Amino acid sequence: MVAKSIDELDKEIIKCKKCPRLVALRQEVAQVKRKSYQDQKYWGKPVPGFGDKSPTTLVLGLAPGAHGANRTGRIFTGDSSGDWLYRALHQVGVAKIPTSTSIDDGQKLKGVRISCAVRCVPPDNKPSLEEKNNCSHFLDEELTFLSPKLKSILALGSFAWSSAINSLKENGFEIPKPTPKFIHGKSFVATKGSKKIKIIGSYHPSQQNTYTGKLTEKMLKNVISTAISERI
Repeated sequence: MVAKSIDELDKEIIKCKKCPRLVALRQEVAQVKRKSYQDQKYWGKPVPGFGDKSPTTLVLGLAPGAHGANRTGRIFTGDSSGDWLYRALHQVGVAKIPTSTSIDDGQKLKGVRISCAVRCVPPDNKPSLEEKNNCSHFLDEELTFLSPKLKSILALGSFAWSSAINSLKENGFEIPKPTPKFIHGKSFVATKGSKKIKIIGSYHPSQQNTYTGKLTEKMLKNVISTAISERI
């Protein structure tokens, strides 16, 4: 079934049970829970995109966090990666508040949508090729709805970078040859006739990158500012 709107697509994403391993893991995490969240009800389902439904900028991540989005039901919400991302989005003026803790916290994004390449939490953040392929059509469809107004895509990590490229191709966009490789701060332009979308790479704001200093708050704010500036 091909969705006819973003809202319909989000509903299809939430209902998906195509990958047995991911279904089992997301449900197990939701039942066992982390000790600090024992009193909370976990989402435990695929996670749709969040934000503006006709954005000029798309922020693309890898997959929901086990005790973040898989708990809260909103992408990049309830974990340290989300803390970094929403704080930076707020600093550049596109997020209503600097935090994202739950789906009813009042957070709103202006001109920005956040999504992910794989909609269920994968073991060790490493979905299989089959799982990636099973999920790819959701991003393909999402880009179909977004592309008329979309000016930029901020890809958080190499997985999101390659997923963005593949989905742009599926939507008829031409990618420079040779295919651009992921580098933090690197960008290229995908074209479809007169339509242009700029893709910018950034290290993912995971603890692995932020705790080690591989990604700093200034670095993240700068790449977000670059992506946002494309809509002016």
